[in-house]
Amino acid sequence: MIAILLDGIVQGLQLSLMAVGITLIFGLGGVLNLAHGQFAVVGGIATALFVGEGLHPLAACVLGVLTAGLFGLVVDRTLLVPAYRCAGEERLLLGLLITLGLSFAVNGFLDLRYADVALTLRLPTPSYELGGVTVRSASIVAALIALGAFALLFAFLKGTLLGKVIRSIIQNEVGAGLCGINPGRIRTLIVVLSAMLAGLGGIAQGLFSSVGTEMGNELTSFALIVAVVGGVRSINGTLAAGVLLGIVNAFASYLVGAYMTLLILLATAAFTILLRPQGLFAYRT
Repeated sequence: MIAILLDGIVQGLQLSLMAVGITLIFGLGGVLNLAHGQFAVVGGIATALFVGEGLHPLAACVLGVLTAGLFGLVVDRTLLVPAYRCAGEERLLLGLLITLGLSFAVNGFLDLRYADVALTLRLPTPSYELGGVTVRSASIVAALIALGAFALLFAFLKGTLLGKVIRSIIQNEVGAGLCGINPGRIRTLIVVLSAMLAGLGGIAQGLFSSVGTEMGNELTSFALIVAVVGGVRSINGTLAAGVLLGIVNAFASYLVGAYMTLLILLATAAFTILLRPQGLFAYRT
């Protein structure tokens, strides 16, 4: 049971790493990104291609994350511009349509061009014994990646001037603009950062299983569930929701099998939303 709990926590941290990008983009730009999983897949496939070219896996992972960030920059400066010109519900709905279309386009291109490419990372030592419990080395590395990314993100948002600017826009975009802050540039930075975090999450996924071209929509779905449960404007809530749902997912898979796991996960998410409609830590950053 301890091993299952640890696996659940690691899975939850990985889900949080994927979902935090949705939280940031929605909180800052008012756009709910339905192509967020595709950012992760682009990072994973790029990493696999770089490894195939003979690069060291660590260097390939860095380049894969940067490729995901570059993809996010292109999307922000092209496709999302019409959505940013709108406000309120119009921005949200237009953003949904644009990112949904983007997800179909990316899936189609990747399936056509890189159908036989997948990212699978294997560590030299498969497992370790910690306190009498066998822990997979992939779990340790994935947990360190997620915790390190969140630590840096929190330090950036709370300890730097730019981070405080980002938080001010999330709280009141109009007021921040009246203070001389340019929301457009900050939004671009956040989309790039979110895409890089998604790419990092995709690479972490490659430690457990293969990341293929068809996984984008699945990753988006799980990330959306976590983001909604945590509160789509709350980074703290996203982290807590990811860990909660990761533990539920791990125990459900062990006790009842994979067939019922998704239903149990969705039921847990629905119950949590009923108890906390605004999210676990609504509007806190």
